Amino acid sequence: MNAPTAPLPASPRLTSLSHGGGCGCKIAPGVLADLMSRSAVPKQFYAPLLVGTETADDAAVYQINDTQAIVATTDFFMPIVDDPYDFGRIAATNALSDIYAMGGTPLMALAIVGMPINVLPHDVIAKILEGGESVCRDAGIPLAGGHSIDSVEPIYGLVGIGIVNPAQLKRNRDAQAGDVLILGKAIGVGIQSAALKKGLLSDSDYASMVRTTTQLNRPGAALAQLADVHALTDVTGFGLLGHTLELARGAQLTAVIDSAALPLLPGVLALAQQGVVTGASGRNWDSYGSHVALDAQVPEAMRSLLTDPQTSGGLLVSCTPDAAGQVLDIFKSQGFADACVVGHMQAGEAQVVVS
Repeated sequence: MNAPTAPLPASPRLTSLSHGGGCGCKIAPGVLADLMSRSAVPKQFYAPLLVGTETADDAAVYQINDTQAIVATTDFFMPIVDDPYDFGRIAATNALSDIYAMGGTPLMALAIVGMPINVLPHDVIAKILEGGESVCRDAGIPLAGGHSIDSVEPIYGLVGIGIVNPAQLKRNRDAQAGDVLILGKAIGVGIQSAALKKGLLSDSDYASMVRTTTQLNRPGAALAQLADVHALTDVTGFGLLGHTLELARGAQLTAVIDSAALPLLPGVLALAQQGVVTGASGRNWDSYGSHVALDAQVPEAMRSLLTDPQTSGGLLVSCTPDAAGQVLDIFKSQGFADACVVGHMQAGEAQVVVS
């Protein structure tokens, strides 16, 4: 007679195994800037390196000939959702976004995998990997390898390799006075993730969260072909304010955001009014709030949304007013229904003004 088989342990919630989730795991921008400033290694200049660390851009870019440059990036984080397949998809979509944000097209990816191998069932881990592979297939690229470790917290992401014509490269530093700012996706992912952890997120709002975080920022490659698109970035862990401030600092201009024009994910304003926010939102404000002029009429809940860490957030485009219609048409034609004008760039000190 066979001995009874011991029951398999229940799989823990993925979000219960990590102290943070998604791009909310990022080191606060002020702390990161301090750490990077302490580097004792002298920076050598390589002429083919078109984009390095100088303006906190989305990816490194290395020119290999007159018409081709390699775009290289890496991004990984801990779970923002409990469904392993969705976690893999979100992490992979977020990683590839940095290539699109440079105006590039992905070529291939490598997986970054850290898993508590004796805590999570192996079929759960396999689902995470499967989710990442599905996004790479959707992007038309191979997941060509990677590296894995046994870690305390679950971690997943990609190294992304892409290509761009150097003449069409879009940096985050080249905005011009008079440009309008267009945001490609609604904001509030961090607040939705906080609500999910507290059991306050409805099924429909969870579906909207997964839908936006798994939507590849493909319009970046088409936007790169427009000469009147001057600057491009994506909105991730530092929130809309943080990444807009990077545009302002790169161009030495003032960025103006119209808070009433911002597209918001369903239910997030009400959640923010109830105090459902992430710790990263407060850390973001502490890091750069002194460089933001916030109108007294802007409510506290809106400030939380402005600093809310976005995982796989939208592209932020700085373009001439005349090009705005064409930019919006590109977004809409590729299924980005929430894309809209949210502000403009003007002469002045490097800061963000929120009205």
